[in-house]
Amino acid sequence: MADKQKILIVDDDANIAELISLYLTKECFETQIAGDGESALKIFKYFAPDLILLDLMLPGIDGYEVCRELRKISKVPIIMLSAKGEVFDKVLGLELGADDYIIKPFDSKELVARVKAVLRRFKSSESVTYNPENEAIKNNMAPKSQFVEFPDLIINLTNYSVTYNGKNIEMPPKELELLYFLASSPNQVFTREQLLDRLWGYEYVGDTRTVDVHIKRIREKLGESKYWALSTVWGIGYKFEIRQ
Repeated sequence: MADKQKILIVDDDANIAELISLYLTKECFETQIAGDGESALKIFKYFAPDLILLDLMLPGIDGYEVCRELRKISKVPIIMLSAKGEVFDKVLGLELGADDYIIKPFDSKELVARVKAVLRRFKSSESVTYNPENEAIKNNMAPKSQFVEFPDLIINLTNYSVTYNGKNIEMPPKELELLYFLASSPNQVFTREQLLDRLWGYEYVGDTRTVDVHIKRIREKLGESKYWALSTVWGIGYKFEIRQ
């Protein structure tokens, strides 16, 4: 039998934490509970969870700071839990590297579905090396690998690195994943809703501007290339365009 996937639940409300643990245990997950941010960081080191459910309003170190600290050392998926439903709070959480954002109160079935969706995405990221002179590769006929490569750009999902013109470019996980996803399907147009659904795992109604924020920051870091462009398709979305 395969080992159970482990979920770290970080919430200062013991009743909510226990209830979430019950839901996930019934779905064959192994759980551990932390009641504050400091405990969460300590437990993370020995529990080695596959995913973290992180409440934002914690005593001492809040959820945002916990997320920042975790992202310095790990790419583990993080789903933020919060009673705050404002766009600013959601965007901030995603910008810090969270993979999803659930507003309290939530339905137990939705929570479990989100957890499973994020875990699936985290485990199944794949792409191919792109060679503009080889259409077979473009059509997914070549052996798959964990990176995409262009004459001046390498996006490596294995170690979450981006190399542009021989220099390493620092990017938060979601920026890198967005760039990687678009570059994996050159010249294909994706709507903002499709990108949110594929990268965050659900319809993020009303908050599509978070995609615009990520694209803007990626462009600021990479600048212009004669080989490709991160192009806006007005009224639709974005594409990674190959320049002939």
